[in-house]
Amino acid sequence: MPHLRFILICIVSAWVVSKADWVRGGRIKASAFHPSCQSVLQRVPRETSKMSRRKVGFCLSDKKRKRMNLDAFAKLCAEHGVEVVEIDITQPLEPQGPFDVIVHKLSDVIVEAEHDSQSKQLLVNFQSYVSAHPRIVLLDPISTMSQILDRFASYRIMSKLHNSLRDWRICSPPYVEVHSASDMPSIHQKVTSQNLSFPLICKTRVAHGSLSHEMSLIFSAASLAEINPPCVLQSFVNHGAVLHKVFVVGDRHFCVERPSLKNFPSGPCDRKTIFFNSQQVSKPESSCALTALDEQMPCLPPPSTDAVAALVKELRLQLGMALFGVDIIINIHTYTLSVIDINIFPGYEGVPQFFTSLLSYIESVLDKQTAEHKGETFSMASGL
Repeated sequence: MPHLRFILICIVSAWVVSKADWVRGGRIKASAFHPSCQSVLQRVPRETSKMSRRKVGFCLSDKKRKRMNLDAFAKLCAEHGVEVVEIDITQPLEPQGPFDVIVHKLSDVIVEAEHDSQSKQLLVNFQSYVSAHPRIVLLDPISTMSQILDRFASYRIMSKLHNSLRDWRICSPPYVEVHSASDMPSIHQKVTSQNLSFPLICKTRVAHGSLSHEMSLIFSAASLAEINPPCVLQSFVNHGAVLHKVFVVGDRHFCVERPSLKNFPSGPCDRKTIFFNSQQVSKPESSCALTALDEQMPCLPPPSTDAVAALVKELRLQLGMALFGVDIIINIHTYTLSVIDINIFPGYEGVPQFFTSLLSYIESVLDKQTAEHKGETFSMASGL
């Protein structure tokens, strides 16, 4: 019986390794087992080097794919033994795999799934495929991305940051959710009770698509009638016309400075509502009347490196995401760091290290996945 038990261990070990590890690109050698088992394992044929390549699927819109320059990134990955495959979610996913990692930005599908049955089915199919293959690492979770696409949800997350990051003087400006036209009669009361101060910046509830960049600056209670629910109203903070965009790639982050709205006098006034496109205002090369300061003021110090690191760490913990951006500004009066928006899988413009950082993070995910799988393999074999 002991002899039979030993033979079974050898055979099962060989089967598990050949089917579950070599096919997935692992490198467990026969020498890792008991010497008496090596002859059995050495007779198991290895897969070709092509099969050992680790496979990462990218599921992006055409616009995102071009902006990211996925072809160039795929070439870099190929040089490091990582195969990049473009996923077409309108086609069956099983034949397109298997995948070790899937990187996606399904914003269009997530938003459209709320009112479009076809988009909803595509999302269901995608989630079903991922659920059926639990070893796939998904960057990033659909549930969290759905939250960030809803400013009501993301602003609730931001509003709690001052509690966990109090020591770093990090906060988010006060805001009010406007759900529908029925909220309009009481909107001024809500603005007052929630300690919002004019001017107010108005943003759409959905944080995706061209309309999400269409915003307005409201200077009086009378002008509140011009807003279109659902939306959020947020106190405008004077910040010296400088926006700091923090781009997160796994364990690394990068801070890029961009133009932003100029300072405005605090308090209500008769000034007409200003409508603007935030994407146009904060482009790297943007220069317009809205970004030109009316007064001379000393340059604000950049955000504290340690404070930004603490913010990124806290958000990664809360969101469970690896690819996102955070928009922060510095209050010209208090020097408090204010978080004003969170973005999923941003463009990373101005981050020349983006490709190498993303590849490095994907490789770390793959290495962790391989190590865990090897551990499971040995546990299965030794448990016989």
